[in-house]
Amino acid sequence: MMKKNNAFGSCDMKTMINCSLIIFSFGALATFSYYRINFQELAIFTFKLTPTITITTNAQSNLNSSEFVHQIEDRRIEDHHIEQTGSCDLFSGKWVHDNESRYPLYKEHECPYLEDTFACQTYGRKNTKYLHWKWQPHGCNLPRFDGRAIVEKLRGKRLLFVGDSLNRNQWNSMVCMLQPSISGVKLAGKTLDGKLHTFRATDYNISVDFYWAPMLVESNGDSPTDHNRKDRVFRITAIQKHARHWVDADVLIFNSYHWWRKTVIKLVKDVGSVLDGADQMFEEVDNVHAYKMGLETWSNWASTRLDLSKTKLFFMGATATHSRAADWRGNNQSTCYGEVEPVMDNEFRENEMGLELISILESSLSKLKAKGVNVQFLNITRLTQYRKDAHTSVYRKIWRPLTELQKSRPERASDCSHWCLPGVPDTWNELLLASILQ
Repeated sequence: MMKKNNAFGSCDMKTMINCSLIIFSFGALATFSYYRINFQELAIFTFKLTPTITITTNAQSNLNSSEFVHQIEDRRIEDHHIEQTGSCDLFSGKWVHDNESRYPLYKEHECPYLEDTFACQTYGRKNTKYLHWKWQPHGCNLPRFDGRAIVEKLRGKRLLFVGDSLNRNQWNSMVCMLQPSISGVKLAGKTLDGKLHTFRATDYNISVDFYWAPMLVESNGDSPTDHNRKDRVFRITAIQKHARHWVDADVLIFNSYHWWRKTVIKLVKDVGSVLDGADQMFEEVDNVHAYKMGLETWSNWASTRLDLSKTKLFFMGATATHSRAADWRGNNQSTCYGEVEPVMDNEFRENEMGLELISILESSLSKLKAKGVNVQFLNITRLTQYRKDAHTSVYRKIWRPLTELQKSRPERASDCSHWCLPGVPDTWNELLLASILQ
């Protein structure tokens, strides 16, 4: 009898152990599935650089529960390593066609604030493939854009873009990206003689603004409507006239590059004289030296006049201009006109980019960082170099009558500096928002 009870107890114990193992395995699967689903939902509202874990149905069906859990844990370890070592550079990657129907992030006709300068479809562009490319960093994924979550996080904030028309291009993109997720009263307009473009979401107390200051310092290009001058003339140490309108921003996004590419720049000697005045005294310097001086003026202002506990600072990298098709092995006489595909050559480098000016910018930001002023550099140069297909070209409002030569050869009238919206600047803003909200 005792023997029978021992045998029965032994059998019962094995059964219990087996059942426990089965229950544990299914419990682990259920727990993982629960957290995986909730993590995916949470990822929409956060901006972490952790790569997405992808599990296919076939892989699940070919694994028993124990093997499945071990494989997931291995992937977690690998992904954790990527995040911790910081090996993912969001600015190093490639453009891939969007198969998820994620892009464009908005539709041209649904953004009432879109400027004619960037409205390519309105002005005749038929090819729309340029709308459906996404930037894929090497080693991780660009955080998914969620307008509602971002609007909530930006409550009570003022974002201010400062610079030239490429920064206005980016500002216009940001407004179009956010406005569908904003309920209530929305206001837009211009002040300060057209220098300041404003967008207000009153229910959220959000401001997204742009201030025209292409050189950051005072120059004869300060008029937003009358700045096409033969010579560039600056007050290289004068910035406060503009900067007093910037100091209350929570996020400042600067750019200043393209206007400095003229070989010779004139610096006004008499601080009180009128820019471009008839009896003006100035000295001529090369653009490299002038750019360095201008950034020094801006750096001194940033380090002494801003409340760095409140304000986040960003500086956008130079963007590509595709005015010479020979750069991508195209027709020597052609430009971005008629281009419908990105450059797919990973080794492509645009010859026109002034590496010396870019180096000066990076050096200036490094010196600021050494002083405790953290300016995040958004290095978008490489990702724009590939996108010869995404410029406004001839598909924009023409502000000046075309010459007969431009009419006969539209490539001569093509704008290969600015970008269609929706388009490439939306990616700049995804990268910017990832940095703001991290």
